[in-house]
Amino acid sequence: MDDKVNYPLVGAFVIALSAALVVAVLWLAAGVNTKKKVAPYQAVIAESVAGLSVAAPVKYLGMDVGKISGIAIDPDDSRQVRVQMQIERGTPIKRDTEAVLKTQGLTGIAYIELSGGTGGSPSLISDGEGVVPTIGSKPSLSARLEDVLTSTLEKLDRTTASLDAILDADNRAALRSTLADTAAVARMLAAQKTAIASGIDDAARTARFAADAGRKLGPAIDRIAAGADAVDRMAQDARRASRQAGTAADAAAGSLQDISTGTLPELDRLLAELNALASTLRALGEQTERHPNSLLLGAPRRALGPGERATP
Repeated sequence: MDDKVNYPLVGAFVIALSAALVVAVLWLAAGVNTKKKVAPYQAVIAESVAGLSVAAPVKYLGMDVGKISGIAIDPDDSRQVRVQMQIERGTPIKRDTEAVLKTQGLTGIAYIELSGGTGGSPSLISDGEGVVPTIGSKPSLSARLEDVLTSTLEKLDRTTASLDAILDADNRAALRSTLADTAAVARMLAAQKTAIASGIDDAARTARFAADAGRKLGPAIDRIAAGADAVDRMAQDARRASRQAGTAADAAAGSLQDISTGTLPELDRLLAELNALASTLRALGEQTERHPNSLLLGAPRRALGPGERATP
């Protein structure tokens, strides 16, 4: 058995195979580049782009649609980074499409993820020759988490400083004194628990007595209310009687006025005539008493005085 190896032949075969592989790779790369047409875009990212490199993928909803062609600091604002991208033509890049920096799995390889773009939004195209369209960006998840953590830590620092200011030596001493007083009060209450329990029982009995008294006072209150209603009705009757008495008094006053103006003068004349009649009757009585026969013969003639003579 011949175990000699033809090394020149093996070397030639390896060289030929390597050359074929290089040619195949170049042919495939040239074929891909001729099949896919790309358009330039850029995004301005206001955060660290650590892990992002040239030739990193650009994805649209998780699908590869392009590559990173350049990364540079924004000349207009040094706090931002301009990322140049070559994206396949036909990708639905809209004016409201947003670019966000993401990392892939546990490897930490960064890439650009495109998302958004409503159906009614117009397509994002270049405004002129040589002007690269700029895709809007939003903070990445790590940037948002960093902002939240930074804000939380600042608030925690302020809270810690406030607690340190509150719990100074004087306040700690006051707090210890308050705790000691509270413990003393608790011990005193524990020593007086029997008296407290008795007081609670007395209060319960008092509450029951008050409830019984309330139930008993209910009918009395009802009777008082009925009496008040009766007094109210009496007051209303008295007001009506007063109004009626006032009407009667007005009528009586009118009647008295009529009597004073019409009846009293007639009564005065009648009394005068009665007085004259009484005088005449008195004179007649006296004459009859002195001369009884005057009723038949008339009044006696008066005796003539000196120088008088009888009339025929």
